[in-house]
Amino acid sequence: MLQNAIAFQTYATLSRAIDGGREEPPSFGSVALGGIGTGATQSLLLSPVELLKIRLQLDNKAGTLRGPRDVARSIIRSEGWRGIYRGLGITVLRDAPSHGVYFWTYEYVREQLHPGCRKAGDETLRTMMVAGGLAGVASWVCCYPLDVIKTRIQAQSSSSYSGMVDCFATSVRREGYSVLWRGLGTAVARAFVVNGAVFAAYETALRCIYK
Repeated sequence: MLQNAIAFQTYATLSRAIDGGREEPPSFGSVALGGIGTGATQSLLLSPVELLKIRLQLDNKAGTLRGPRDVARSIIRSEGWRGIYRGLGITVLRDAPSHGVYFWTYEYVREQLHPGCRKAGDETLRTMMVAGGLAGVASWVCCYPLDVIKTRIQAQSSSSYSGMVDCFATSVRREGYSVLWRGLGTAVARAFVVNGAVFAAYETALRCIYK
């Protein structure tokens, strides 16, 4: 919830600032740029959190790592402080464009489903959920290969890969290009449901606050 709150607030601020702070809804170009800026900014906070989550999920020695703090200490002890930000570069490459696609898709689809709603704010719950769901699907489709590479880089406790290019080349050489899309179906199915609910909750909350 905190992650979504930060993302939506950052997006609202950036998209309006890029558009000149007009009262009218931001242009679609400003929406995309605001989303890109949101993804890049969020990565600074999200990258260390995802690293700790991945290491915890992959720990196969029961009781060795008791929680995020224990994982963080282990990483710093073995890899130094730079280890906490392993995979930051590819996280930015994943999140910046995917958030641009995410917010642009939502704004575009809801306007197509309910013309004039971006200005009037009178779209239905169904419109919010469908637009939000499609936004989630679109963002995952455009960034999924990068997410696969990011996860593999962050899962390594040592420098098994020299960088994202080496990780990409090694993964494709060993497992074929299909490895870049493995699990996509499950991800987009979850994304449609989750993001439909997220946008519906966000828009409904705004109406309750500002009506």
